[in-house]
Amino acid sequence: MSLIINRNLCPQNHRCPLIKICPMNAIVQINNKLPQIISEKCIECGKCIKFCGMNAVSKQN
Repeated sequence: MSLIINRNLCPQNHRCPLIKICPMNAIVQINNKLPQIISEKCIECGKCIKFCGMNAVSKQN
């Protein structure tokens, strides 16, 4: 399993607030483009899923 950010749900027009809440610094973003979750760092704690107001983060098989 891994976490993904859905391009169609993420507005990509601002700095992603999830970057600050990730305890493993597993979310990165270049400029205001789609944030990426670095699976090697992600512990799947679920904080980003709960915090994302756009429901853009989900688990992928």
